[in-house]
Amino acid sequence: MEKREKLYEGKAKVIYTTDDPDTLIMHFKDEATAFDAKKKGVIKNKGVINNRISSRLFKFLEEKGIKTHFVSELTEREMAVKRLDIIPVEVIVRNFTAGSISKRLGVEEGIELKTPVVEFCYKSDELGDPFINASIIKAFGFANQDEVRRMEETSLKVNKLLSKFFDERGIILVDFKLEFGRHKGTLLLGDEITPDGCRLWDKETKEKLDKDRFRRDLGKIEEAYEEVLNKVMG
Repeated sequence: MEKREKLYEGKAKVIYTTDDPDTLIMHFKDEATAFDAKKKGVIKNKGVINNRISSRLFKFLEEKGIKTHFVSELTEREMAVKRLDIIPVEVIVRNFTAGSISKRLGVEEGIELKTPVVEFCYKSDELGDPFINASIIKAFGFANQDEVRRMEETSLKVNKLLSKFFDERGIILVDFKLEFGRHKGTLLLGDEITPDGCRLWDKETKEKLDKDRFRRDLGKIEEAYEEVLNKVMG
């Protein structure tokens, strides 16, 4: 596979075209941002760690019947993925209270929810990724009714699979975000699944093992990412 021109560069990844028009290369960077890119920094080897974690989790989900954009892991920082027409919606699944839901509802973090909560956000750093609902998604043409239904159903399936996967490795999956896109008319899970976009807590100590360590200046960020990698690959 021949790597060609840069197609897009985001906060944590760079996307390149290849000699195959249906396949892209996703390069993971060490740069980290928070609070809609108002806070910026670098987490040493984050790109390497996130590429390995995301590759492992995509392979796991594919084995369980979840269709994703993942093709193969190419190098320590790069994976090959299917080209997607990205739906500008983030799907957030919550199993415990943390982050914005705790602030919005005025409750402490760490409360286990009776059922998983699914939320939608419009992907826009400029607007702060505002919360939207299914009606808005359909009204603005971001996705049709069937796609909205399938995004929610798939997200809940992913939640069930990953919650068990992490639990068996001593980690609580507190919440996470997913993105979807269309590939030749088929809805696929895209983007990445890493400590950048998941809240992961140690099952015994409840220590945070995710980007909240960067957001909240908790220190030992690299060590937390390394711990997740070791447990995911172990």
